[in-house]
Amino acid sequence: MSEINEITIDLNGEEQTFSVKPGVPLRDAIRNELQMTGTKEACEVGECGSCMTLIEGTPVKSCLVPAHQANGKEVTTVEGLADDDLHPVQEGFIEEFGLQCGYCTPGFIISSVALLEENPNPSREEIKQYLKGNLCRCTGYTKIFDAVEHAAEAYDE
Repeated sequence: MSEINEITIDLNGEEQTFSVKPGVPLRDAIRNELQMTGTKEACEVGECGSCMTLIEGTPVKSCLVPAHQANGKEVTTVEGLADDDLHPVQEGFIEEFGLQCGYCTPGFIISSVALLEENPNPSREEIKQYLKGNLCRCTGYTKIFDAVEHAAEAYDE
């Protein structure tokens, strides 16, 4: 018999309480219990970064984090970045055509936000190193790196 736990998280600025079985990944809880589908399902083993979310501002591959570990914490998904205006990183991805098929884009955007919060003026090499945990299966990272550089300019303003 499996136990069900009630957890509460601050998801994108709103407190959310829901029940979840032990061991259910945060990604599944966000998508299935809270109907926030911006966090993508892909590799299931933490290799691609499509499920990247921020917990207390730190990027995590949410397919590897049990939901109960986020209990009482602030969780940010791609849906939580924009308010009335898009986040500068989202704008950068649009302006530089860093989207391709778009499936990996939420993970790249979340990782890029974390990078720019840590280092608002990263070099191209620092961007490449920071985003190496995110995979794009369409090939071509140039536009993605351009998008982060574009967003970094907005952080400088």
